[in-house]
Amino acid sequence: MDCLFSRLPPVLRDNAQVYTPAISPKHVQWAGIAAVSLVAVYVGYLYIQSQREAAVTFNVPVPPEVRKNGSAKKWEDIQGQQKRVLEDQVRGKWNDQLIMSYCPADGRVLGNGIKPATVEDVNNAVGAAKAAQREWAKTTFAERRKVLQTLLKYVLEHQDDIVTACCLDSGKTKVDASFGEILVTAEKLKWTLDHGEKALLPERRPTNFLMMYKKNMVTYEPLGVVSACVSWNYPFHNFIGPVISALFTGNGVVVKPSEQTAWCTAYFLDIVRGALSSCGHSRDLVQTLVCLPAVADSLTSHPDIAQLTFIGSRPVAFKVCASAAKSLTPVTVELGGKDPAVILDDSRTIRNLPAIASIMMRGVFQSAGQNCIGVERIIALPGSYDKLIEIVTPRIQAFRLGSILLDTPTTPDMGAMISPASFDKLESLIAEAVQQGARLLSGGSRYEHPTHSQGHYFAPTLLVDVTRDMRIAQEELFAPIFLIMRAESVPEAIAIANSTAYALGASVFGHRQSDVQACVSGIEAGMVSINDFGAYYAVQLPFGGVKGSGYGRFAGEEGLRGLCNVKSVCADRWPTLIGTAIPPRVDYPIQKVAGSGGAADGPAAWEMCKGVVETGYQITLAGRVKGILRLLGNM
Repeated sequence: MDCLFSRLPPVLRDNAQVYTPAISPKHVQWAGIAAVSLVAVYVGYLYIQSQREAAVTFNVPVPPEVRKNGSAKKWEDIQGQQKRVLEDQVRGKWNDQLIMSYCPADGRVLGNGIKPATVEDVNNAVGAAKAAQREWAKTTFAERRKVLQTLLKYVLEHQDDIVTACCLDSGKTKVDASFGEILVTAEKLKWTLDHGEKALLPERRPTNFLMMYKKNMVTYEPLGVVSACVSWNYPFHNFIGPVISALFTGNGVVVKPSEQTAWCTAYFLDIVRGALSSCGHSRDLVQTLVCLPAVADSLTSHPDIAQLTFIGSRPVAFKVCASAAKSLTPVTVELGGKDPAVILDDSRTIRNLPAIASIMMRGVFQSAGQNCIGVERIIALPGSYDKLIEIVTPRIQAFRLGSILLDTPTTPDMGAMISPASFDKLESLIAEAVQQGARLLSGGSRYEHPTHSQGHYFAPTLLVDVTRDMRIAQEELFAPIFLIMRAESVPEAIAIANSTAYALGASVFGHRQSDVQACVSGIEAGMVSINDFGAYYAVQLPFGGVKGSGYGRFAGEEGLRGLCNVKSVCADRWPTLIGTAIPPRVDYPIQKVAGSGGAADGPAAWEMCKGVVETGYQITLAGRVKGILRLLGNM
C-alpha cells in the first residue's frame, strides 16, 4: 500500500491517508497470504486443465509422392487397365471396379488406384461408426477438445505435407492451398476449441405469466452418425470441416469425398484417426467411402444416418435430397453460386481501386476459379468501370500457369482445373457473349501447356461489357473468368446482382454508407462481405445460401447446433411448492355423475377455459381482471 500512496498526487495522498482505515500489520500479512494462495490455486487449476486438454504428438505414414518429387509415375508409363481407366476418367467416364488418381496440373499418376466402395462397404462403415459413437457420446467437452488440439498441432506441424497432397490431387498452387486448406481449417479448429462448448451448453429460455412456476431449457445432444458428401475443390478442408463439427458435437461421421480426390483423402483420414487413437478413442468413429453414384444412394438413404451435409451441384442435389427423403434424413445443402461483387464509385472507392482490384483477382482466380464463393460477376458503377478494366488487364495478361511442384522456382500464379470436362461449355459461353456484344480482352479458351501436355489448364480470361441477358452472366462458371458488368446506378447494381437463380455470397465495395447498406440489405445472398471478399468464412460465421444456392448452414454456432438433437425441457421451478394440477372442473370425465352438478359441468368448464386464456393474454388490464373473475367464478 505504501508504494501505491507514494505515486498519488499530494492532495489525493493526504485525503487517502485521512480516510484509509487503520489496518494492523497482522491483517495485511494474512490478507496477502490469502491472496497469494487463491492466485496459486487458480493458476494450478488452469495448469491442470491445460494438461488434461494438451495436444498429443503422433505421426502417420505420408504418401511417398508427397515427399519424393520423382516417386509418382508418369502418365506415359502407365499401361493396361490403369491406362484405360485414366483415359476414361479424363473424358468423365468412371469405372465401377477401379478409380485412378493423377495430378491435373502435370499428369503424374498417384498411387495404384482404389476399388470403389460397395453397398456392403456402406453398411459396414455406418455400422462401425454407430458402434464407436455410443462411447464417444459420453465424452466430455474437455476430451473432445484434446482431440481437436491434437489435430491442430498436427496440421500446423505438417502444413507442407498436407498442402503438397492437395496440390497433387487437385492441381492447385501452394498459395491457393494455404488459403483454402490450411488457414480456414486452423480457424475452424481454433474457433471450435474456443467457442464450441459455449454454443452447445444448455440454454435458459423465458416463460410466461400462466407458466411462471416453470423453468425452461434447451439442450443440444448428439444425433448419432452424421454424413457429409463433399466436393473436390478443397479436398482437405471439405473433408475435415464436417469431421471437426461432428466430433465436437459427439457424433460419428461418414464422409463421402469426391472420387476425383480419392488419393489424398486416404492420407487425411489417417490424420484424423491418428488423432483419435493417440487420445485413446476409437478410430472407427470417422469413416470414408469413395463410391460412385449408384452406391452413394445407399449412403444418402441409409436409415442410420441422422443428418446429411451435401456440398456440390444443383443437379446432383436434387438426387441426394430425394434419396435422403426415403429415410426422412434432414439435409444441409450448399450448392453453387454466381457471387456478385458490387464496386461503387464514391471518391474514396475510386482512389482504392488498385487495392480492390487485387482483392478481386484473388476472389476470381483462387484455385483457378473453382471456388464455391468465388467472385463470378464484378458489377461496377460508371466511375469505377473503365479504371478497373485498365488496372486488371495487364495483370491478367501476365499470368503464369503451371504445376507448383514441378515449375519452381518460377512459381506459377495459377494451377490447373480438376478436369477438362467444362472446357467446351466455357469456350461456347464466351464466344456467344462476344457475339452478343461483350469484349474479350484476355484468354477465353483452354491453354495448352508447353511442358505439361496432360495438364488441364484454362487461360485466365477477362470478359467485359457483359449484360445480364447473356447466358454467361446467368450460369455458374467455376472457372478463371474475370467477368465485368456495368451498372448505371446502385438500384441497377442490386437488380443485376439479384438477376440469377443463385444467392450464396456477395461483396460490396464502397464508402458511402447509405449506398453500401442499400446493397447489403437489397442483395439476395446468405453472406455478404463489405470491402472484402469471403471474409465471413475466415471468422466462422454461419455459411450457406438461399434460392438456388441451397439451404441450411454449417460453420459457427448454427453449424454445430445443426448436428444436434435440439431438446426442449420444461420443469417445475419450485417442485416442492407448486406443480401442475388439473382443476376438477376440467378433469375427465368433465360431465360428472348425477347428483354432483354434472349438468353445469360442460358450460362451466368452457367458461373456465376462456377465463384462463383471458387471464394470460388479454391486452388490457381490465380484460385480465375480467378473465380472472371468469376463471374464479367457474372453478
